[in-house]
Amino acid sequence: MSAVPLRNNKLAAADIRSVTVLGATGSIGDSTMDLIRAAPERYRVEALTANSNVEALAKLAKEFSARFVAIADSTKLGALKAALAGTSTECGAGESAVIEAGARPADWVMAAVSGAAGLKPALAAVDRGAHVALANKECLVCAGDFFMQRAAKAGACILPADSEHNALFQALSSGNRDELVRVIITASGGPFRTWKSADIEQATLAQALKHPNWSMGQKITIDSASMMNKGLEVIEASYLFALSPDEIDVLVHPQSIIHGMVEFSDRSVVAQLGAPDMRTPIAHCLGWPDRIKGPAAKLDLAKIGQLTFEAPDFERFPGLRLAYDSLRTGKGATTVYNAANEVAVAAFIAGKIRFGAIARLVEATLEDWIRGGNQAPMTSADDAINVDHVSRNRAAALLPQIALKAS
Repeated sequence: MSAVPLRNNKLAAADIRSVTVLGATGSIGDSTMDLIRAAPERYRVEALTANSNVEALAKLAKEFSARFVAIADSTKLGALKAALAGTSTECGAGESAVIEAGARPADWVMAAVSGAAGLKPALAAVDRGAHVALANKECLVCAGDFFMQRAAKAGACILPADSEHNALFQALSSGNRDELVRVIITASGGPFRTWKSADIEQATLAQALKHPNWSMGQKITIDSASMMNKGLEVIEASYLFALSPDEIDVLVHPQSIIHGMVEFSDRSVVAQLGAPDMRTPIAHCLGWPDRIKGPAAKLDLAKIGQLTFEAPDFERFPGLRLAYDSLRTGKGATTVYNAANEVAVAAFIAGKIRFGAIARLVEATLEDWIRGGNQAPMTSADDAINVDHVSRNRAAALLPQIALKAS
C-alpha cells in the first residue's frame, strides 16, 4: 500500500500545482477540466491529450494555455498544428507523444485514457514520482502487480479517482492496515437489478444503457448492467490496497449514496457518502492532501429518505463471480477477463450476441487461457499488452460458437 498514501505534506495546497490530463476530452477529463477552470489561481496546465478530437483538444489548449498537447491519432497532427497556429503550445501525435505527455514535469496527472492504450502514459507519470489520479481501469486490471511496484519504487502517489476506490481510500485513513477486516464496494445494481435471469438474457442495448443513477459512456454503462464493472473494481481494489479477494465484498446499494465502506477489527465500519457525481472523487484527488471546494450537489439525506442494501446475485450476474475467479487465478487472468469483456461488449453493441452471452464469452476465454497453460507473471507493460492482444484474438475466435449457444 506504500504507493497509495494516506496523507503527506509533499505538495502543499498553497503551491500552484502543475497538472497534466491524459484523456482531457472524455467524461473524466471534462470533469477534471471543469474543476481546474473553477480555480485558475491554483492550477497550471502542463499537458493535455485526446484520442482523435482535435477541435476539443485545441479549444482546451487555448483556454488553459497548455504547454504541450498530444493527439493519439497520428493522422491528425497536421490538423492539430493548424488549430493551434499562433500559440506557444507544442504539439505531438501518436503513442509516443501521449507517453511524452505523461512524462512531462507536472506535479499531478489525471490518467483517464481508456483501454490498454492508457497504460504506458500512466507509467511514464508513475516512473517520475508524480501524483497520479488513476481513472484508467486497465492500469490495474491488466498490470496491477508491476504497476503498483513501479509506483512504490519511484515514490509516486496513486490517488484513486473512481468513486468507489476513492471512497475506500478516504475510509482507510481511519485505521491501520493490520486493523482492517474487509472493504465493501457498493454497486447500484444497474438497470437489471430486479430482473429475472431469462429477461436479462434477452435484454436489448437500449435497456442496458438506461442506468438508474449515473450518466456514463456506453461501454461502462453496459458493464454496470452486467456487473462486470463491479468485477473490474474488485480487481482494482485488490491491487490498489494490497487486499486478498476474501477481504473485498460487494454490496448492492441502489441509491448510490454510500460509495464504499471499510470494516476494522473493532467492528467499526467507516463509510464515505456523497451525491452520485464524479466531480467529488476527482476533486478529492485534485486537492489531495487537502480538500478543495467541489461543485457537486449538497447531500440531503432527509430528502433521500432511506438507503437500502442487498447481497449481490452471482447467479444472475456471473460476471462478478468471474472477476473473483480471475483474481484468485492470477498470472494474467485478470487481463484476460478485461480483454474478453471488451470483445463481448463490442459484439453485443453490434448485435452479434445476446446480453447474457457477454459473461459466457468471458468465461470461455478464461477457461481457454487456463487450459493453454499461458499463465506467467507479467513484468512490463509490453507483457500486459501482449496478453491483452492474445486474449482479444481468442475471444473473437470463440465468439461464433458462444453466439449460437442458448443460456
